Amino acid sequence: MPVDYIAEAKNKSTPEPAVTPCSVQIDLYLDPLLEEPPVQSTADKSTWQSYQRLVEQARTACAGCPLLVDCLYKAVVQTDISGYVGCTTPKERAKIRRRLGIKVETEDLDAAAGARGTRRPVDHDDVLRARAAYPDDSLETLATRLGCSLSTVKRHLRRARNDDAPSARKTSAPTVEDVLDAFGQVVDRRRTRSA
Repeated sequence: MPVDYIAEAKNKSTPEPAVTPCSVQIDLYLDPLLEEPPVQSTADKSTWQSYQRLVEQARTACAGCPLLVDCLYKAVVQTDISGYVGCTTPKERAKIRRRLGIKVETEDLDAAAGARGTRRPVDHDDVLRARAAYPDDSLETLATRLGCSLSTVKRHLRRARNDDAPSARKTSAPTVEDVLDAFGQVVDRRRTRSA
């Protein structure tokens, strides 16, 4: 019978400072297979089985964590993080986000570090202003004007389109209960079928 991870996490009471499984079972949570999950269709059978065993071990450890609900919420709603976090794989978090109708931008660590190669960073608003000022220019010409790559111009224009799309406008972030419901639909339902 599958474990109800969220129910277990909600029933935990921790008067003393919380010790999280990920802080004491570092080798498990930082295992390369959990950090970069294999693709089932291309992985050999033993690799896939090893991955599934690691996921089950991590899931069982997470179920006992007093911070599971908070960790899950942050991993789904606030930060696009890699690896196994909040009792979920990256694929499961993506499914939960689709159910909730939310998108979490991946952090651009290169931009934060100022690493852009030889080209200067291009501001999103600069791209939009250039497009408005030169509506008849090709995207290649805009890229040349801005001193950036064609893909940078395309990325910023695509982001502007997505930001303006009615489905992309969300008045508020999902509640913790919304995330827990979606978790149950994605993770617990999948486990029930495979058990």
